[in-house]
Amino acid sequence: MSVAKDQIIEIEITDLGDGGEGIGRYEGMTIFVDGGIIGDVVKAKITFLKKKYAIGKVVGLVTPSPFRIEPACPHFRKCGGCQIMNMEYEKGQLAYKEKVVKDAMERIGGFKETLILPIIGMADPLRYRNKGQYPVAKGKDGLEIGFFEKGTHKVVDVHDCLLQSEAHVKVNQLIRDYVNEFNISIYDEATQKGLLRHVMIRHSAATGDMMVVLVINGSQLINESVLKSRIRESVPEVKSLIINKNKSYGNRVLGFHNKVILGTETIEDQIGDLKFAISPLSFFQVNPGQTEALYGKAMEYADLQGDETVFDIYCGIGTISLFLAQKAKRVIGIEMSEAAVLDAEENAKRNGFTNCEFHVGLAEEVIPKLYEEGYKADVVLVDPPRKGCEPQVLETMLAMAPKKIVYVSCKPSTMARDLKILCESGEYEVIKVQPVDQFGMTVHVECVAELRRK
Repeated sequence: MSVAKDQIIEIEITDLGDGGEGIGRYEGMTIFVDGGIIGDVVKAKITFLKKKYAIGKVVGLVTPSPFRIEPACPHFRKCGGCQIMNMEYEKGQLAYKEKVVKDAMERIGGFKETLILPIIGMADPLRYRNKGQYPVAKGKDGLEIGFFEKGTHKVVDVHDCLLQSEAHVKVNQLIRDYVNEFNISIYDEATQKGLLRHVMIRHSAATGDMMVVLVINGSQLINESVLKSRIRESVPEVKSLIINKNKSYGNRVLGFHNKVILGTETIEDQIGDLKFAISPLSFFQVNPGQTEALYGKAMEYADLQGDETVFDIYCGIGTISLFLAQKAKRVIGIEMSEAAVLDAEENAKRNGFTNCEFHVGLAEEVIPKLYEEGYKADVVLVDPPRKGCEPQVLETMLAMAPKKIVYVSCKPSTMARDLKILCESGEYEVIKVQPVDQFGMTVHVECVAELRRK
């Protein structure tokens, strides 16, 4: 065996893993190195060993990467939220993400000649998120609000996350003071006892309005009126204060029952000229500016002329559906969440669209059923979860034979796999792929691909 546990080796980091760990090769073995970034030469201690790979951690820098910088956040490395804040943004993070898309398309999809466009980056990769989801814990000095430590469910107390609006600092401190003053119990995953489970804050980039959601393992908080009064006085931009009841076991964040104790059940956000009502359970892209760039590319690739029927598969609350509806004759959205479909229908009304219809159910069940009923698509837009499309979805898309398929993805590897399946039929070819950085300081990358029927 080339390495042994606890051995210290010198290794060059040439790639990054899905969790932001450095990857290098040592005597033919793949080594995953926590704390390494592309371009580093490090001394790494082997902490875990398998037959074909090993895991290590940086114990010393031999030659720092030219992309290595001092991270802006003092909680970096401990907090599991940002993985690559210690990489320079443009030449480090963006170049890496562009490479991830190219590698996936070539290695997994076999698309060696496909045009991969330069990634669309952010003007400012900090303070871009419109949603913060904070687990809580009981610390020695009272309530802790923050994020889970990497690889654990231990809460790192973070007073100011640099990816979130600065207004979150004021709200979270107010909640800390309120919980400590009234000795409100904190939920413990192990015992499943305690009241407060999570804090979620949404922030509208368009209006500046905020929504604060306290997730509790019960029916009500102690002295809710005090909390309401303090929020109203100290953070007037909070237009929605909601108690979400989640008594379920496990680590699901939100329950299905909401009680509004201040303001309204929704706040309004905007992408382009379209307005969307956002509720606690709504899925809404966390980076509206980059989402507009992403959807703009999706619209460009769909190339709608006004007489098309378009399918929007995995449509969520209808964000892409409404963009498509601006130019399509008819848009048919499919989404498994009934709450999301209700939001989609409301958002269509809000923006004055009458050419949209939405169907609730699993895409792999609804799409074949609609096809059997005679539904056909001129253009299909698909925006699946990270696992990609179910086989039945891909099979029905091929049977429908739309002239265009636009594939929006949050995981290039599963996108490349699905595109390969679609193109193996001989009916389609990938024209181009556009990476977009939606999630600065993290390893995640979004992209959109254009497929055309031959």
